[in-house]
Amino acid sequence: MPPALPETTRHTVFEDAQGLAYGAGMAGFAITILTHLGLFTGQTAGLAVLISYATALPFGAVFFAVNIPFYWLGHRRMGLAFTIKTFVAVALLSGLTLIFPSWVQFQALNPVVGAVLFGAISGSALLALFRHGASLGGIGILALILQDRTGFRAGWTQLAFDAALFAVALTFLPLRTVALSFLGSAVVNLVIAVNHRRDRYVAT
Repeated sequence: MPPALPETTRHTVFEDAQGLAYGAGMAGFAITILTHLGLFTGQTAGLAVLISYATALPFGAVFFAVNIPFYWLGHRRMGLAFTIKTFVAVALLSGLTLIFPSWVQFQALNPVVGAVLFGAISGSALLALFRHGASLGGIGILALILQDRTGFRAGWTQLAFDAALFAVALTFLPLRTVALSFLGSAVVNLVIAVNHRRDRYVAT
């Protein structure tokens, strides 16, 4: 039987820094796969991708701008440390997505495999950020605040947002693109659902 985990184990500054760098870096790589295939995803990143497609603005700039209103909400709900770490992660991701296409290019990438790879890599990136007290901002923070104030479950808020996002995407993207995007998003959520367990991982 494995030894019990200590009740509280704090990450060092270096551990937090490498966790944020890994999370933002892998998320940036995942977005490069996603946009190369012309797909999108859920939550704030998905909104930024769709805006980017519709306006031809770079994803990084749109994602950074879309997240600005959520920092104040994150500070109120999660505290200053979380807000600062999230800002750093979002800024890193936004910057990396501007330069990743010049670093990584795909001669051939099967769309189904690419969607699954996006989901798996994004899931691992988000797990790293969560475990080091950060996120990629956005709807998740708003969902937690609504849950605090109204009792409406955060998961349902996120699901409703994603459903609306995919419905909008159907109005100007091919059905196959939306279906592959849904596959990638489902893999992200599956990775997080299986692996993000606060009762098993207690470091902050």
